[in-house]
Amino acid sequence: MKSKIHKYQKTNNNMMSKKIVVIIALAISIVSCNKPVPEVKEVKTAYIDTSVLMKEYTEAKDLEAKYKAKGEEKGRQLQAEIDRFKQEASNFQAQAQANGQAWAQQKGAELQKKEQQLSYAQQALSQQLQQEGGAEMDSLVTGVKKFIKAYGKEKGYAYIYGTGEPASILYAEDKFDITKEVVKLLNDKYKASAKKEEVKK
Repeated sequence: MKSKIHKYQKTNNNMMSKKIVVIIALAISIVSCNKPVPEVKEVKTAYIDTSVLMKEYTEAKDLEAKYKAKGEEKGRQLQAEIDRFKQEASNFQAQAQANGQAWAQQKGAELQKKEQQLSYAQQALSQQLQQEGGAEMDSLVTGVKKFIKAYGKEKGYAYIYGTGEPASILYAEDKFDITKEVVKLLNDKYKASAKKEEVKK
C-alpha cells in the first residue's frame, strides 16, 4: 500500500514539475513578446572631399599665395645673380683670346665655381621654402582635423570620412557630402580670427 502511495506521489510530483516548467516557459515567452523591440539607432555618417576643402579654404589659399610671393621675391634676387653670371660667361669667350691662356684658365675656374654656388643657392632656396611652407601647412591641416572632430561631435556623427587624395572611400551618396558646409564654417572662423588680429594691431 505504502509503495503504491509513494509511486502515485512520485508520478504526481513529476507531472507537477513538468507543468511548472511549461508554465514558466509560457510566462517567459509572453513577457518577451510584450517587450518592446529595441530601436536600432541610425549611425550618422558623412564625408568631406579633402581636395575641394583645401582648394576652397581661404587660409590654405592665403598660405599658398604667401609662399608663391616669397619664392618669386627671393627668386628675383637669385635670378639677377644668374643673369650677371651669364653675361660674365658670354664675355669670357671674347676676353679669353685677348688675355691669353693663363688668364682664361684662372677665369674659367672662377666661373665654374660661381656656377656651382648659384646651383647650390637655387637648391637651398627651394628647400627653405618647402620646409617653411610645409611646417605651416602641417599646422593648418592639424587645425582643420581638430575643427572637423569638434564639428562631428557637435552634429552627432559616428563617422566622417575623407575623400580626395589619397581616397579612403570608393563610393558615397552625394547627400552625405558635408564639404561645402565645413568649408563655409572654416572660412567664417578664419575671417573672424583675421579681424581679431587687425583689431589687436
